[in-house]
Amino acid sequence: MTSRLFDLASTWHLPFTPEQVWTIIADVDMSWPKWWPHCTFAAPLVRTEAKSNSQEDILKATTAHLNFRASLGYTLTISIQPTNVVTPKEIDFDAGGHLEGTGRVVLTPEAQGQATRMDIEWRVRPTQRWMNLLTPIAAPAFTAAHSLMMRQGGEGLVKALANQAPQATA
Repeated sequence: MTSRLFDLASTWHLPFTPEQVWTIIADVDMSWPKWWPHCTFAAPLVRTEAKSNSQEDILKATTAHLNFRASLGYTLTISIQPTNVVTPKEIDFDAGGHLEGTGRVVLTPEAQGQATRMDIEWRVRPTQRWMNLLTPIAAPAFTAAHSLMMRQGGEGLVKALANQAPQATA
């Protein structure tokens, strides 16, 4: 049985500059579980020797294994391995684990650079037998659970960015 390809896209409009967003989403220590609800580390980060000390090369040498707990009660363990990094604009990555495929995050300045549009694309296939068996009838539920998880991630990122933003002085 060939598993179904899911093309999943989300767009977040963030009231922060692309550089501010980048510092959190492209953190070499992968801080996502600190701000993304229902996201935890499944294992420690795996880092091979980077070509240089640049953030881009360190990210490309890093694999994160993350658990995402869906609203439907299941947990997906996904590995994320950046393959292309263009600071502060884009990260392409390979995904493995319970979902295999590719992903991309693109940051686009808005509001004269004071806000950011963050487009997130996933092209993945489930690898778990139960998910593949249920996909013909449960695909809409899986897609809805993904949308909710992404919305929660966007809200968590806004809170994290607000906490790091410099406070205006009176």
